[in-house]
Amino acid sequence: MKKILNILFIAVGVLVITLFAIRYWTKSHSPFEKIKGDTKKGKVEIGYCRPLKKDRKIFGSVVPYETVWRTGANEATTIEFTSFGTFGGRKVKAGKYSLWTIPSPNYWTVILNNETGQWGTNYDEKADYLRFKVKAETSDKPIEQLTIKLEKEENGLNFYLGWENTVLNIPIR
Repeated sequence: MKKILNILFIAVGVLVITLFAIRYWTKSHSPFEKIKGDTKKGKVEIGYCRPLKKDRKIFGSVVPYETVWRTGANEATTIEFTSFGTFGGRKVKAGKYSLWTIPSPNYWTVILNNETGQWGTNYDEKADYLRFKVKAETSDKPIEQLTIKLEKEENGLNFYLGWENTVLNIPIR
């Protein structure tokens, strides 16, 4: 009995160490970044991991078209609004959401989901708070690392997402 408990203890220890190592090893390749922006009414904060292109075809390959994507690497990207406002012209109440997208060649579906803290692709459509489509634009220069920015605008912020040769621009008011 003691031998079985020792083997079980070692197996659990190896599993915990392996999961911990995988989680933090992947972040060394797709570093975490937190960005913040201010609107007239409140603040917006985004946390995401930034994968690299590395001579790969991203959209339509590494990130398949017409499939829910966590919009980054590792755990799901989060976006937090400290006050009521709009995102892509849709009303959003204050709160923290996970940000998911469904890429396609011309339009992307942008999703705010009420669950946060998911690892990988643990997405539950039943917890969606908001969905809308946004036009995908093309960048003149390739973008090597996934980049999300909050750019100050006269009436609020512009959410910018760029990677490979694709760019999204979404107003936040």
